[in-house]
Amino acid sequence: MHKAFTLVRSFLLIAFVVVAWSVQANQSTLLVVGDSLSAAYGVPSETAWVPLLRDRLEREGLPWQVVNASISGETTDGGLRRLPRLLKQNEPDVVVIELGGNDGLRGFPPNVIEANLAKMIELTLAADATPILVGIQIPPNYGQRYTQMFSDIFPALSDRYSVGLVPFFLEGIYDQEGLMQGDGIHPTEEAQPMLLDNVWPQLVPLVQ
Repeated sequence: MHKAFTLVRSFLLIAFVVVAWSVQANQSTLLVVGDSLSAAYGVPSETAWVPLLRDRLEREGLPWQVVNASISGETTDGGLRRLPRLLKQNEPDVVVIELGGNDGLRGFPPNVIEANLAKMIELTLAADATPILVGIQIPPNYGQRYTQMFSDIFPALSDRYSVGLVPFFLEGIYDQEGLMQGDGIHPTEEAQPMLLDNVWPQLVPLVQ
């Protein structure tokens, strides 16, 4: 009797391992490379838009693993330097590139920002992954010429590489009371679902 029980338990354990391996093997990976807007700055980590994305995918029964490689204060240069390792480690199917805001706030040359983002897109495509570019804008006090040159970067890259674009990550958020933190740069906890809603239309055809 004991032998039979041990045998059954062994079969069940093997079956569990096989099922778990099968589920993992069938999962696709979505990588987010961003700055503080995607790194849960100033909000509880579980309420930020990337964990909310993970929850939505799970709730809809979509077999996706979400890896958040976002770092507060990250620039396009930093993201570009980290990206090859991230691509190799995670082998993503989709890469959400949410960078550029810190570059703009520091007054980096637009052509340098564009070149860094272009290289990130090219590396992503070379890794057989689909990039999604998340656009951002900077305050008008940087001057009309600079702010326009900066905002033009994202649609220009989207057109050049035929990649998905979120036109403005903070659309419907940045100018609404209670949706921005005191620094006027980072969205509040209440705004996190709206950030996800702004990105979701670009993700739908890729994850479903």
